[in-house]
Amino acid sequence: MRKLIAAMKLSLDGRSEGPEGYADWVDAWSEDYGLMDRVDACLLGGRMYPGYEQYWTAIRQAPDQPLPMTGRLPHPAELRWSEFLQRTPHYVLSTTLKTVGWPQVQLLRHADAVRDLKAQPGKDIYLMGGAGLVGSMLDAGLVDELHGIVYPLLVGPAKGPFDRLSQRRELKLLDQRQVGEGLIHLAYQIR
Repeated sequence: MRKLIAAMKLSLDGRSEGPEGYADWVDAWSEDYGLMDRVDACLLGGRMYPGYEQYWTAIRQAPDQPLPMTGRLPHPAELRWSEFLQRTPHYVLSTTLKTVGWPQVQLLRHADAVRDLKAQPGKDIYLMGGAGLVGSMLDAGLVDELHGIVYPLLVGPAKGPFDRLSQRRELKLLDQRQVGEGLIHLAYQIR
């Protein structure tokens, strides 16, 4: 069975968004967890998808121009990740979205569809977020690994993937390493 691997960029206090609704401390939204060779599908939630589609479409259409959402040029790692996204199937778990703009995206309507997706042949699946989806997939027992890049920052009252967990989860450390100035990558197996 394929693994569902959740990976997020988090503050030290476990926040994936600041009070304004986005993680303004993240310089690049590339895949920095070492998962690219392990996965052949991406899963994200319906609230995250519209902004995700807008962000990565802007990079595809004008890779040498500042991004409308940040005012910054795409990071070189984002350009590499953008190429991967163009050829990788995406699944969006949503009961409200009616349409999506990308041809490689399929809408899923319930968590059982994620269980079915895991049972299909293929490489592992990258669970990108948002925070609510990661928490609900953890609660449903569908997440096999949890990766985080922890930023040296305390955000305070804001949204995080563990805010509404209904039960305790034991974790086994798989990897830990420094990946940038003050940034730590942690990888855990969900027991």
